[in-house]
Amino acid sequence: MTQIRIFGHQNPDTDTITSAIVTADIEQQLGNEASAYRLGNIGAETQYALEHFGVKTPELLETLEDGADVILVDHNEFQQSAENIEMANILKVYDHHRIANFQTEGPLYYRAEPVGCTATILKKVYEENDLLISKEMAGLMLSAIISDTLLFKSPTTTEEDSVAAQSLAEMADIDIESYGTEMLKAGASTKDKTAEALITADAKSFEMGQRTTRIAQINVVDVDEVFERKQELEDAIHSQIDQEGYDLFVLVVTDILNSNSRVLALGTEAQSVERAFDVSLDNNSAVLEGVVSRKKQVVPQITKALS
Repeated sequence: MTQIRIFGHQNPDTDTITSAIVTADIEQQLGNEASAYRLGNIGAETQYALEHFGVKTPELLETLEDGADVILVDHNEFQQSAENIEMANILKVYDHHRIANFQTEGPLYYRAEPVGCTATILKKVYEENDLLISKEMAGLMLSAIISDTLLFKSPTTTEEDSVAAQSLAEMADIDIESYGTEMLKAGASTKDKTAEALITADAKSFEMGQRTTRIAQINVVDVDEVFERKQELEDAIHSQIDQEGYDLFVLVVTDILNSNSRVLALGTEAQSVERAFDVSLDNNSAVLEGVVSRKKQVVPQITKALS
């Protein structure tokens, strides 16, 4: 039997890594040979979750040969996926994002639901197939929900996410508030990261009409700590724009304690951010009150502004 490779998007976050691991567990319980992979380095938040539950970091996917059997989690857009993904045999997709730039040669199992986290969907997959949810897998799914919903403060949070999290917390024997706060704080420090690392750690590319937009997000407890390095960040962003030809690069720095964000927008289409959020950029930056979700509060607004 051919091994199935399971992976999430580039610049992996906690939901992407844990969902790949969880989906591999589901496939193995269903009798299939499957392994979880990653498409980049993991962050401190994800490392905290993996270490807490004693789960190994997935192997880095170096190459993807033509015709390889794969399952995609937490993404579907090809520009966010593995190199050569268009030549792979995509068996399944589990996702909670918009569907764009995605097509396959043959039919597949595609499951996308409007919930706050891929793990919320995967919990239902376990239950629908009457599969065992171990303490470790429950803990990883809980970690993903906490991460993607910012401990239920994000507008992407649904009732399904909250109910799933409560159930998973019981299985994993975890206090959601204390564990979640420590996990989010683990990934919030920026002092030991280079400017390039900050703008690439959680960045995604989007085709918006005829323009290519890159949106990076950093979750922090001190926004000023990041913007003290504004010139360094701008230099790194300009380098990315020159190398990749982005029309717009938006860095979203989100305060996880106060549920606001400050953006840094550069590129030929930077003024679209003003139209998108009805703000004025001051030295390429603006505060976005109440904005914490890239998926729900940033991507749709900028897409509309560029249309």
